[in-house]
Amino acid sequence: MRDVPGFRWLALILLAGGMFFAYMFVDVLSPLQELLESQPYNWTAANFGLEGGSEFFLNVFALFLIFAGIILDKKGVRFTIVLSGSVMVLGASLKYFAVTPAFAGSGLEAWLNSWWVSMPGSCKLSCLGFMIFGCGSEMAGITVSKGIVKWFEGKEMALAMGIEMAIARVGVAVIMLTSPRLASIATSAYKVSKPVAFCLILLCVGLCMFIGYFFMDRKLEKQMGEKGEAPEDPFKISDLGKLFTSKTFLLVCALCVLYYSAIFPFQKYAINMLQCNLHLTATQASNIFFVFPLGAAAITPLLGSYLDNKGKGISMLMLGAILMVVCHLTFAFLPQIAGGSPVVGKIVAYTAIVLLGISFSLVPASLWPSVPKLVENRYLGSGYSVIFWIQNIGLWGFPILIGKALDATNVGVINPNKKNYLVPMLIFASLGVFAFFLGLWLKAEDKKHNYGLELPNKKDALDKYFAAHPDLPRPVIATAAEAEAKAEAKSAEESK
Repeated sequence: MRDVPGFRWLALILLAGGMFFAYMFVDVLSPLQELLESQPYNWTAANFGLEGGSEFFLNVFALFLIFAGIILDKKGVRFTIVLSGSVMVLGASLKYFAVTPAFAGSGLEAWLNSWWVSMPGSCKLSCLGFMIFGCGSEMAGITVSKGIVKWFEGKEMALAMGIEMAIARVGVAVIMLTSPRLASIATSAYKVSKPVAFCLILLCVGLCMFIGYFFMDRKLEKQMGEKGEAPEDPFKISDLGKLFTSKTFLLVCALCVLYYSAIFPFQKYAINMLQCNLHLTATQASNIFFVFPLGAAAITPLLGSYLDNKGKGISMLMLGAILMVVCHLTFAFLPQIAGGSPVVGKIVAYTAIVLLGISFSLVPASLWPSVPKLVENRYLGSGYSVIFWIQNIGLWGFPILIGKALDATNVGVINPNKKNYLVPMLIFASLGVFAFFLGLWLKAEDKKHNYGLELPNKKDALDKYFAAHPDLPRPVIATAAEAEAKAEAKSAEESK
């Protein structure tokens, strides 16, 4: 089936469709920060940041993502994708209930208000629901990545990963436009819950798409068995040690956490940032931010196709880091750059958003296809889970950090649309600086150990490259840790 383009692209559509709806739910509250900081919710910026970061809490501190990777490698793609979709629906249902009028004034709200930290009960229950949803969404993320490798290895793998991420980015764009509009047409009691209910229904549709993929995956494995393809060596818990002892793999993890911490937490605050810096309504700010995920969606498949045929993955990561720094610095000083002119402010904001979209497009197109070059397929799921786990540490911590930075630098500011975002944007810009230097380090490691991270992904393109450069050695066929150990042993032998 995977040799038939129609089947493998249909498998991609089913996987990407589920992630499209998941990404919509992730950012459904992002344009509604102003409403959540008003009656009857009374959240603070720190509460909003805590809720945004709670998506990753169990993945990080309960090590759920590590267990998810083990489940994936033990039970396979089809079991794990259906499990992840079911967990997402469960968590989303709790989050939806937290922002409904049925919860407001209930005994459950009174009980939640009475214990633990001083935080609205709606925020506490929303955090719990988002934690559970986050377990499902991150499990789905690593499963989709391994599923794409399963169907597209040696073919259009980077293009497929780019398209999957592009479809997910469109989900962010759609909800940035849809959420404030659904809120505007709802009655006062349902302005927050109506957009959340809309996304919850779509998550159920996504679960159905994952179930459809289940049957395609089962058919594929049956065909693979009939062809007598050699089974993979079984996954062992000890394989995790190879991941944590590989310097190159850990560099990829660090690059991932820096990039994504400068993007996803930024998305949570981007609408309010534009409202404050340009004096816009939530709908007007959403119209500007809409071009970010849409631009990323348009460019990511093109970059994936280029990487499949030409390579240069690390170089693209470094270019993305430079663009990220420029964009976040632009947002940091947007009021000064605009000089009080709404027209100039909007033009500059649109330009920076488009460039940020290009920056973010460079990451999934180049980062994720590089992982199979460093990790054996039998524990590739665990490899992705470790990357996602380390990434989740940043995605949990930075929304909280930004929320606290906003509260600390806006003492006495009551109006949620009058905040100063200089310090948060400088924090985001600093992540891009660190990512650039890690990119230089990764490039040096790739040159030293010859992983082929700068080479094409497609087998025929790779063959053509080496036919044109017969003097160059082919990439190592080993895991990153094994290759590094061999290189160190060789170096020690030569020194003797």
